[in-house]
Amino acid sequence: MDHLENRELSWLKFNKRVLEEAVDPSTPPLERLSFSAIYQSNLDEFFMVRVGSLSDAAVNHPKRRDSKTNMTPAQQLDAVFTQVRRMQPDVEEAFRKNARELNAAGFQHVTFDSATPEELTFLELYFKREIKPFISGIVINDALPFPFLKNKELYAAVQLSDKKGIALGMIPINHDHSERIIQLGSGGKRFILEEEVVLRYAHLMFKGYKVLDRAVIRITRSADIMVSGKGADFRERMEELVVKRKKLAPVRLEVRDEFSREALDYICRKLKIKSANVFNSHIPLDLSYLFQLQDMDDSPALHYIKRIPQKSAMLSDSKPVFAQVKAKDILLSYPFESMTSSFIRLLEESASDPKVTSIKITLYRLARNSKVISALCSAAENGKDVLVMIELRARFDEENNIEWSKILQNAGVKVIYGPKDYKAHSKLLLITRKASGGRFDYVTQIGTGNYNEKTAAIYTDLMLLTADRDIAADAEAVFSGLQNGTFVEHTRKLLVSPLALRPQVVEYIDRQIAISRSGGDGYIAAKINSLCDRVIIDKLIEASQAGVKIELVVRGICCLVAGVEGYSDNITVRSIVGRFLEHSRIFIFGKKGPEQKIFIGSADYMSRNTIRRVEVAAPVEDERLKRRIREMFSIFMADNVKARVMQSDGSYVRAERKDGEALLNSQEYLFDEACKRLEVKQARQARMKTIREKKK
Repeated sequence: MDHLENRELSWLKFNKRVLEEAVDPSTPPLERLSFSAIYQSNLDEFFMVRVGSLSDAAVNHPKRRDSKTNMTPAQQLDAVFTQVRRMQPDVEEAFRKNARELNAAGFQHVTFDSATPEELTFLELYFKREIKPFISGIVINDALPFPFLKNKELYAAVQLSDKKGIALGMIPINHDHSERIIQLGSGGKRFILEEEVVLRYAHLMFKGYKVLDRAVIRITRSADIMVSGKGADFRERMEELVVKRKKLAPVRLEVRDEFSREALDYICRKLKIKSANVFNSHIPLDLSYLFQLQDMDDSPALHYIKRIPQKSAMLSDSKPVFAQVKAKDILLSYPFESMTSSFIRLLEESASDPKVTSIKITLYRLARNSKVISALCSAAENGKDVLVMIELRARFDEENNIEWSKILQNAGVKVIYGPKDYKAHSKLLLITRKASGGRFDYVTQIGTGNYNEKTAAIYTDLMLLTADRDIAADAEAVFSGLQNGTFVEHTRKLLVSPLALRPQVVEYIDRQIAISRSGGDGYIAAKINSLCDRVIIDKLIEASQAGVKIELVVRGICCLVAGVEGYSDNITVRSIVGRFLEHSRIFIFGKKGPEQKIFIGSADYMSRNTIRRVEVAAPVEDERLKRRIREMFSIFMADNVKARVMQSDGSYVRAERKDGEALLNSQEYLFDEACKRLEVKQARQARMKTIREKKK
């Protein structure tokens, strides 16, 4: 079906767009290197999660077909491996091109061929004194068990020979006792990598053997774990599974440069991995060190212009946030606005407010030194009724969340976990405060991103704060369901999965179909991270066939192919990949006017979000805020710097800039806009202060 795309192949196209930023001349040189590292980090996780899952399916469910392209797991794996290999020359060329350009700024990645005689002497001495005492060489043969190779760790593999025959040597390259970047000279920007030094002097680790060949290798293990259930022992089971995941089956073996075919086949046999899962690279296997280069030179020409999240122009410093939300709904936009001066402030004020009786919140991913946790603990210690639903199954954050759950419990917080078989991915907060006459006021917060101060500075997200009582009642029902292991079936205003989100989205699409079929202008728009829910895709196709205009901004996976005649003629799909990770989710149904519906929330149009997780989306009903979101969406659609437009063959091309049209980078524009809003507010306050002083 030409109008549908395989999920895994669509994701690889997204990662290709990430790699494009590594060669974009408008991206500063050191930032371009970071995109190479991000590309690799993304690919690592893809192999751990998606390839791990497909590998299991190929064994356990070999005849299961992909619902979009009818491919079996084995066919999908073949297609994935082929595409990854096709991309590798581009990955290597981007790395080398940026390295060459950075040479002019003094950055030199030294090789043993380019090192000076003095540097060679230094490196041999450095190996003997700073590295060799802390590593060990293991000789492997069939008489000994094959050593356990850790996920994503680097190893020097050495083919050895002696009188007894051929053997394999393995040296774990451990950075616990030494730096991976070994700086040469006083400037610090001339360097070599530790694994390159270990590989060079590997023969010193195997006395009595002759070294026939050597290479750096790296394996990627499956991370496809899932635990169901809840209860007192759920956290213990999660702790056990996190340990177990570190030992799951390898799904990829990477080799730098070339290595003995005989030795490589031996390693594959011992790891029980097929040759199809072996990937060669001619650049370092772990590019995470590229982030460290950022700190070696602070020259403005090498970095993005420094951006500082602004205070929200919608909030005043003179009144508590709760009181301001009670007066009017507030929309916050990150990273353009500061989380600390808005959301964290709300939590901290509520923790110490004697009239606040309870705080309920869902937590998925948190910063390492979380102010959110500190505020919640303070609230509990101050006698508030604090309920925290913390999702222990948040992939790769399980260990962090397990520890946070213990800290919260020790502070007197009531901690619960996600429902059986369903992750709770919602970003929901409900604060209850005593009001006059024995009544209570409520502030509900619904967001598109995690309560994480670190990612709030690099992800684009939206957050709605409202005192709407119907929304508060719906939020209370969500928390009640999380406590009782039930799901919300009916709501007043919120969209809540797994039962009360997708049906409502489909209903709103149907309304636009009806408008179009009756001669009106049907309109649907969405900004999401991924689109692969087949029910929603089919409904969007139906809407397109009915003449509804559909505008989609989809950062990553998009299994719907836009512009296919007879199916998606009226659908446009854009993807924005730039300095910040696009993460906000916006649903728009209908053109502007009283009938237009706008929602923001935590769910993508993926079946895992719409029917297999607890997600929450909230209506934006204040006309000021609706107008602001419409303006933001129009900026996304007008981006001609970082936007790519999907073609009818599923490929993406840069958005074209029309003759005379100014460059528009949506992320930079929105940052400038946040600064201007604050400047206007501050200027107005200054004028009012001057007027008051004159009256005195």
